[in-house]
Amino acid sequence: MKKDIILSGVGGQGILSIATVIGKAALKDGLYMKQAEVHGMSQRGGDVQSNLRISDQPIASDLIPSGKCDLIISLEPMEGLRYLPYLGHEGWLVTNETPFVNIPNYPAESDVMAEINKLPHKVVLNVDKVAKELGSTRVANIVLLGATIPFLGIDYEKIQDSIREIFQRKGDAIVELNLKALAAGKEIAEKTMK
Repeated sequence: MKKDIILSGVGGQGILSIATVIGKAALKDGLYMKQAEVHGMSQRGGDVQSNLRISDQPIASDLIPSGKCDLIISLEPMEGLRYLPYLGHEGWLVTNETPFVNIPNYPAESDVMAEINKLPHKVVLNVDKVAKELGSTRVANIVLLGATIPFLGIDYEKIQDSIREIFQRKGDAIVELNLKALAAGKEIAEKTMK
């Protein structure tokens, strides 16, 4: 088992929290893991990207070669497109459809979605809307994480356990909200893939 994952988004969206949950769950599942983070501007609104490599065999490098990525997880659609050269032929893009317009020359939303729609393997969802329906837009990143469950190759219960551990210090209500967000994203991805 080997999964090479690129996580992308904009500072403040919670992309590194997704990486933490996946990494912790992978270790619980007895897998090897390497992670390399690249932060753009060190402020909210800058691009954030992380390489996450998971395998049942030791991993030599923490960087994913071009064309070898199995999964791009993106909280921002244009940021997801930025890393398409890394995506393998059978790779999947799981992305939020809502743009985070942080630059003056951001392309038209229809153009971004047209590029995404050209991909054969994609799950596109409005994580902000789903999170709001659950009661807090702060769990949008965990909704997106849930939508990646079919592609991770990590036991779902291990991911749930990791969420419990990471968010427990914030209280039971926050843990439950994040678990609901995870389940909601998972359900959307499973319906999309049918």
